[in-house]
Amino acid sequence: MSIHKEVKKITTNTLQKMKQAGEKISMLTAYDFSFATIIDNAGIDVILVGDSASNVMAGHETTLPITLDQMIYHAQSVVRAINRCLVVVDLPFGTYQSNSDIALASAIRIMKETGAHAIKLEGGEEVIESVKRIVGAGIPVMGHLGLTPQSIYKFGTYNVRAKEAAEANKLKNDILLLEQAGCFAVVLEKIPAALAKEVSNSVQIPTIGIGAGKDCDGQVLVMHDMLGINTEFKPRFLRQYLNIAELATNAVQQYVQDIKSKGFPNEKESY
Repeated sequence: MSIHKEVKKITTNTLQKMKQAGEKISMLTAYDFSFATIIDNAGIDVILVGDSASNVMAGHETTLPITLDQMIYHAQSVVRAINRCLVVVDLPFGTYQSNSDIALASAIRIMKETGAHAIKLEGGEEVIESVKRIVGAGIPVMGHLGLTPQSIYKFGTYNVRAKEAAEANKLKNDILLLEQAGCFAVVLEKIPAALAKEVSNSVQIPTIGIGAGKDCDGQVLVMHDMLGINTEFKPRFLRQYLNIAELATNAVQQYVQDIKSKGFPNEKESY
């Protein structure tokens, strides 16, 4: 008999029960083994292997350049670290917009090659056929409405979405369509808090907010922003819990100084 305590894993059903119980869901991005280990051990409910890796890991201005192969690489690294939390992987731009056949094939590759638990895609009515086919293949799908970064050149800005009645009404309809198509949760990004509250109450599935107010069923941030690795990105919705950039800079400067002064390595650090 094992003496080790069994770890209770988070599943899509767990998130549904959390919504029903009024317990908020915590979600954070991760892209590599080391940070995923820390985040999972810290008790996060969901890790999103986001296409934001295109920005924070590769230095691109948008999420569009990252490829499916690159997303799979990041997801593999994250999944190796996980004991407890749910891992969701973004379908990157160009891997599902063409048609539902391509969308399904992309989702299958992610699940088969990474061991992740779900995929996420952006859009409403226009992706419903793909959502239905992916869910029909047994793959959990998280939706994403509001500001959808893969459509940045369509919007032209990263400003708050759905402030006007027409766009707000479309979002209300889209989230119902995503729920009916089988999505287990939906991210709401940069929309008015009152609208986020309304749509969160209109569906049975959890909503995860980023810049969408306190009444979503959970919250998500990009790890690099929350930990202060990228210090120049300071949107209104961001709460920075640490300044890793400053701490790391100080540490590297001290390391350089110790080498230049011949203080490193010392006798205890030598063989």
